[in-house]
Amino acid sequence: MEIHKAVLLVGLFLFTDFLRCHSQSTDVLEAYMKTDGAWIVKLPKSQYTAKTVEDCAVKCNKETFFTCRSFLYHEKDQDCVTLPANSKTDLILRRMSVALYEKKEYLLECMNGIGMDYRGTKSKTKSGKICQRWEGTFPHVPNITPKTHPKADLESNFCRNPDGDQGGPWCYTTDPGKRWENCDIQDCTEECMQCSGENYRGKISTTANGFTCQRWDSQKPQNHGYIPSALPDKYLEENYCRNPDGEPKPWCFTTSPSKRWESCNIPRCTTEPPTIVPELTCANGEGSSYRGTIAVTVSGKTCQEWSSQIPHKHSKTSENYPCKGLDKNYCRNPDNERSPWCYTTDPETRWEYCSVPSCGDQPRPEEPVIPVGEECYEGDGSSYRGAMSETVSGKKCQFWTSMEPHRHSKTPQNFPKADLRRNLCRNPDGDRAPWCYTTDPSVRWEYCNIERCDNKPNTQEPPINPTKLVPTDTSEETDCKVGNGASYQGPTSNTITGVTCQAWSSMTPHQHASFTPETHPDKGLESNQCRNPDNDVNGPWCYTTDRNKKWDYCQIPDCDGLKCGQPAVKPKRCFGRIVGGCISKAHSWPWQISLRTRSKIHFCGGTLIDAQWVLTAAHCLERSESPSAYKIVLGIHTERATEASKQERDVSKIIKGPAGTDIALLKLDRPALLNDKVMPACLPEKDYIVPSNTECYVTGWGETQGTGGEGFLKETGFPVIENKVCNSAAFLNGRVKEHEMCAGNIGGGTDSCQGDSGGPLVCYSQNTFVLQGVTSWGLGCANAMKPGVYTRVSKFVNWIERSMKEN
Repeated sequence: MEIHKAVLLVGLFLFTDFLRCHSQSTDVLEAYMKTDGAWIVKLPKSQYTAKTVEDCAVKCNKETFFTCRSFLYHEKDQDCVTLPANSKTDLILRRMSVALYEKKEYLLECMNGIGMDYRGTKSKTKSGKICQRWEGTFPHVPNITPKTHPKADLESNFCRNPDGDQGGPWCYTTDPGKRWENCDIQDCTEECMQCSGENYRGKISTTANGFTCQRWDSQKPQNHGYIPSALPDKYLEENYCRNPDGEPKPWCFTTSPSKRWESCNIPRCTTEPPTIVPELTCANGEGSSYRGTIAVTVSGKTCQEWSSQIPHKHSKTSENYPCKGLDKNYCRNPDNERSPWCYTTDPETRWEYCSVPSCGDQPRPEEPVIPVGEECYEGDGSSYRGAMSETVSGKKCQFWTSMEPHRHSKTPQNFPKADLRRNLCRNPDGDRAPWCYTTDPSVRWEYCNIERCDNKPNTQEPPINPTKLVPTDTSEETDCKVGNGASYQGPTSNTITGVTCQAWSSMTPHQHASFTPETHPDKGLESNQCRNPDNDVNGPWCYTTDRNKKWDYCQIPDCDGLKCGQPAVKPKRCFGRIVGGCISKAHSWPWQISLRTRSKIHFCGGTLIDAQWVLTAAHCLERSESPSAYKIVLGIHTERATEASKQERDVSKIIKGPAGTDIALLKLDRPALLNDKVMPACLPEKDYIVPSNTECYVTGWGETQGTGGEGFLKETGFPVIENKVCNSAAFLNGRVKEHEMCAGNIGGGTDSCQGDSGGPLVCYSQNTFVLQGVTSWGLGCANAMKPGVYTRVSKFVNWIERSMKEN
């Protein structure tokens, strides 16, 4: 018994010691900020082999050759590189499967106490004098140097406080008449904002009139589209005041049912705002840095002065937007529009874009037209010109012209032939596939969710069962993957380039310790088959038998069969407009139906959501309460409906939505035959709110106002506009209800129109189109500042499911 006690005590001691070491190894990473897919090329550097990322962090903390500000870690190669640089001092490049870990203390631009621990990059004094380098001797010979104070991080000419000066960080100056001066560094505890608070990260959570802020990840009591997970670059944390949409100052939704949202009282910082390089004769990207003197719009109208409220009242004043250069009546872009603009002196025209030339080789397009292209790529995808803007893990792409959240050099000006429009997936640098920078600050870049054209299913294979709306067989014998292939157990043992895989238990030709049958006994690493033991978003991989290539991905096809929201014919996803817009590819929106009179005249649209049910707008059914007054036509592309794929159905039942709503269900007299030309769209999650700026698509045979394409199904894509913005006085002035949503371009020219009513607004996510809206109403068609309004389907999911079940 005593022996058992001793063994137990030893075991307990070892287990406790393990927990202590494990806790220490985890805690060491709390001092770092991680960014996937980021890489810094910098000398000097130190390179080590490290079995874990925590081991690499310890190497950085103990680095003696230089001050280690960050490190790179490649998990599969177990490669650790410590660096004296970070994203504030050096250009970050992109590299697959590498993660950059930066010490948070070197990223802060504020100080705690008197700033002895300040490690930022400010290098100007309070009076604006440039700092002298600490190792320099001109114009002043210092008595405090990197040698005399080796732990004070006296590098370059950054402000520091090596001697505990009560005035805070300081530096020797480059002015011969001023030996030294304190720097103006903001206190980390000070609650203040620069400019209009776009980058405010403080913790104030009360509005100007004392309302408590609602958490951003909550939908009660206010439903909204500012979802933290969808807008990671906006830092929508807890219930803190933020400015995600270009308001004059930070704001929040409130916890009061009587007050939807309100601005917060946050004082302006006393430190100087971030500087920009003004563009005086042309504009890069959206032209936010343009400071030239053009003051005329594209149609020749004179601009109204920003300080004036006549003829148009507005909030875009220099007081509200102090960093946007709102001088006189010059064209500017204070709110991240697609190019510089101004209010006009014409009372009938509130605002227009200006003709500011682009600084690049290519002129700025008159319309933000997304090129039409196949949703697959040839070769390495350098020629891909499709409309995908989502990565393999479902992240939204960052605009190529933007430097937020990731700074980069892949701009339209630097790569004029790469077609770097908007945030579309492209391959400007000859990588192996189209890619983009992501809007997630922690993930620098990813490959895009696009297949190679030669990976399409073989047309000679047996046809998919048209009634099968679930994934095909995914058993171990099936050589295909679901999602990223984390559960893949198939037989493929060659990489994407045809190289044979090294056995997971072998250490020849490549030594490795992270992924073996012993470390991951449940991952199928018994032989040399491709596997995904680390949940890599790009799919299964293996170590290779090529001595010059440690590891590579494998080409494993997807198992998905015919599913709702996944058309067999990939849509163009045309970013134009139904009014003046784009003719769809035949049968690329197979859930679109035509609602017709008994005499077969089209008058409204609708969406197939089940083999026997169609969703449409209630106002489309005003002509008659009788189901026999209507016909449903499916599987067509032309309004004439002469296709062999056409299916006709009578309506057996009409179920209108709750009073005051514009939604209705139509039951078909018999189920539609589901195939690649007739299939349902997916319903959204209950109460889901589509995030602001999500790009969605509408389709229809409606009025085109003489712009062409009559008689063919047309499509367009445009962004969702949050109800808070849509209900502002400049837009629809409070007309939009909670169970409705807005979508469109504020400049007009993009909209659904008469005859499109009742049709679908679908939004693309995770390789699937989800029905988020039913085309309902609007003020005219494609008018500026008057986006379309759609019934929000997620608010009616319970009603839809209950109605279908009971009828």
